[in-house]
Amino acid sequence: MRIVAIIQARMGSTRLPGKILKIVNDRPLLSYQIERLQQSSYITDLVIATTIDDKDDLIVDFCKKNNVLCFRGSEEDVLARYYETAKAFEADAIVRITSDCPIIDVQVVDKTIRYFIDNKNLDYVSNTVEKTYPRGQDTEIFSFAVLERAYNEAILKRDREHVTAYFYTNPKVFKIGSVKNEIDYSRYRWTVDTEEDFNLIKNIIENLYCENPEFTLKDTVQLMEENPDWFYINAHIEQKKL
Repeated sequence: MRIVAIIQARMGSTRLPGKILKIVNDRPLLSYQIERLQQSSYITDLVIATTIDDKDDLIVDFCKKNNVLCFRGSEEDVLARYYETAKAFEADAIVRITSDCPIIDVQVVDKTIRYFIDNKNLDYVSNTVEKTYPRGQDTEIFSFAVLERAYNEAILKRDREHVTAYFYTNPKVFKIGSVKNEIDYSRYRWTVDTEEDFNLIKNIIENLYCENPEFTLKDTVQLMEENPDWFYINAHIEQKKL
């Protein structure tokens, strides 16, 4: 099975423009995420899916400089961008990850992929259907066949913009699987969408990366527990609604 991880990325974030190339320890955030995902036992190719907008030339330049695969498509119709990327790279299955998750744990990603591989009757598997992981560990995987179906059938703006919404809002149509953590850590927010989010992620990377570049979810939880005030850096930030 050819499993292609597609990271959607653009510079035009409404709340924190240019967030994915913000620098921590002399490196852009996106480079940490790519480095971590490249450790996966299952991912065949890793592709950055950005837009045709001129401002995203910076992302294309980053990919060229770092020998990372890149594809450009629609800014608004992200579902089409995913479909065209998956088709171009001949994916049998697609792992969807957003570029605002720089400290995603590859073990969490591989657990989700493994569940999909082991349950061949499922169309879509995610660790966000029932939220037990921190925001920022979000992983979804689905077959090319159901992505193509969504591409051809979905008409709502929500479904075109959020790629997988068409799956989990139609559970009678698609067979959906849920991956859960043994301990509920959903109170933590380790995604980057605001300046407060960035400040927390910066703290985490600066404290963990140098000693262990492959630090895990468990390592990060331990660091958060050792610094309980960090939780409140971005606890008030609300995730944008679909």
